[in-house]
Amino acid sequence: MRIARLWAAAGLLAALGACGGREPLKPLAGQPSPAIPVGGETPPTAAQLTQPSVQARPQRNVELLTQSRKRTEDYFDLPPEKAP
Repeated sequence: MRIARLWAAAGLLAALGACGGREPLKPLAGQPSPAIPVGGETPPTAAQLTQPSVQARPQRNVELLTQSRKRTEDYFDLPPEKAP
């Protein structure tokens, strides 16, 4: 009986997780459109507003180090100050 309840709960959670909407976003009726950005001519679309910016998702640097290099001296790498 206990196993049946666990399977039923797992099935219910799977069904609830699969019921998300897959329709494109549309503005609500009566709501104002988004503000026009400075220098822009038209307001951004829903697809443009939902895409993360480059700052939010930066590109990965895949450049591999092929040779080891000696570290240069860092003038700002100072020891901590002594407590007064």
